Amino acid sequence: MKDNVKFMTTTALMTAILCILGPLSIPIGPVPISLTNFAIYIIMYVVGTKQGTIAYLLYLALGFVGLPVMSGFQGGPAKIIGPTGGYLIGFIPMAILCGLFFQKYYKKVVLCVLVMEASTWIAYIMGSLWLSFQAKMTIPAAFAAGVFPFALEDFAKMILAAILGPVLVKALAPLSLNDTGLTVQ
Repeated sequence: MKDNVKFMTTTALMTAILCILGPLSIPIGPVPISLTNFAIYIIMYVVGTKQGTIAYLLYLALGFVGLPVMSGFQGGPAKIIGPTGGYLIGFIPMAILCGLFFQKYYKKVVLCVLVMEASTWIAYIMGSLWLSFQAKMTIPAAFAAGVFPFALEDFAKMILAAILGPVLVKALAPLSLNDTGLTVQ
């Protein structure tokens, strides 16, 4: 019972972090600059794959039902199925892959950045394909609007997450927040 309460509380806390950081965005076109992916990277370090993915799915559900937790303080089904919905859905496999890797190799900063970059390309591809369909643009135009303006900024978020992640894992280890079984030294 105690473990279930701790799991639910920690997962809810991670969902709350997403709900706080997710709406913060800078609109620069059809796809805004947001902190959602950065929050996901950090959450995967702190609580691991299972809790982190559940927290992100809860965040999506809260946004879907209309709470203004998505970029630009928006919510509702139109946000999930709208032009940026592919990126939001693409964050699911991104989160899972990052979480699985971080569970074992969270101290390897360069490898973690490479995994974040590779997994983020899944979100980029899914998002660009959906943006192309929704906005009736060519796939290259969707990449130009939804990926290229964000590549450097996202890379900076990955580096920051790879530096902060292990520090947070170590600092929060006494609380046993994660479901990863990490042995922190």
